[in-house]
Amino acid sequence: MGNIKQVIVVRRDLGMGTGKIAAQVGHACVLGAEHVRKSHREWYDEWTEYGQEKVVLKVSSLSELEDVKKHAISLDLPWSEVTDAGHTQIEPGTVTCISIGPAPEDIIDKVTQKLKLL
Repeated sequence: MGNIKQVIVVRRDLGMGTGKIAAQVGHACVLGAEHVRKSHREWYDEWTEYGQEKVVLKVSSLSELEDVKKHAISLDLPWSEVTDAGHTQIEPGTVTCISIGPAPEDIIDKVTQKLKLL
């Protein structure tokens, strides 16, 4: 066992600083985990039991992020989207990243295998 992971996909076209990216990724992790805890409890339980694997990847635009999200939806993967409140570096309502999973890595990899690590 232990083949459940969570992937966060971050937009790199927004000019977010390192701290801002870290905060957005943190939001995505929590939103995604809570979603899966309620919708796929068996995946959540396995993920928490085996170390809560997370991978952070990047895309270069909102359009690319939307394509990744659509692919995840087509495979019935749980996903969550982070939109910024606009208190610091970017405009309110800006989509910064998405979370996919926690879910079986063989399914997530179909969506994210060609993306690069952040």
